[in-house]
Amino acid sequence: MAKQPQPISPLKNFFAGGFGGVCLVFVGHPLDTIKVRLQTQPKPQPGQAPLYSGTFDCFRKTLVGEGVQGLYRGMAAPIIGVTPMFAVCFFGFGLGKRLQQRKPDDVLTYPQLFAAGMLSGVFTTVIMAPGERIKCLLQIQAATGETKYSGSLDCAKQLYREAGIRGVYKGTVLTLMRVCRATPVPQRA
Repeated sequence: MAKQPQPISPLKNFFAGGFGGVCLVFVGHPLDTIKVRLQTQPKPQPGQAPLYSGTFDCFRKTLVGEGVQGLYRGMAAPIIGVTPMFAVCFFGFGLGKRLQQRKPDDVLTYPQLFAAGMLSGVFTTVIMAPGERIKCLLQIQAATGETKYSGSLDCAKQLYREAGIRGVYKGTVLTLMRVCRATPVPQRA
């Protein structure tokens, strides 16, 4: 008789997803900071050079002007949201699979797995969208030299004060579209 695979503990999924997410943010955030600064640099006046001539120039100027911490500006919001985000993602994927199975041991097709992954993206976006908005505003602020927000929490408070919950969740539809199209589909064993 074949040995049945043991279900993975939701607690193990929570901690593994959280730790993996923290590592992902720590490694990828400097690259994201450079990307956002390049995308949002001010348009130069006629006859003037742009603020950054490219990726390496932006990296160098950030490092020289702000030190290593400049590369990690705005990282608190993604770090705070990453553990619950991955926990909710795993929950959404499991729910998406269960909604499509007649019996617990039914093997899903690739389109069904893709649909389950998209459902996990919907759940994830609720947590991810505010963090993305705050992160981008803090990255842009550092690049322009203006200091409107003193940190992630201050940014969230000001956004809420200025525009309510809609201000905090601005850009959610596009974040949802990005998350749903980029949701990985695990391979079958």
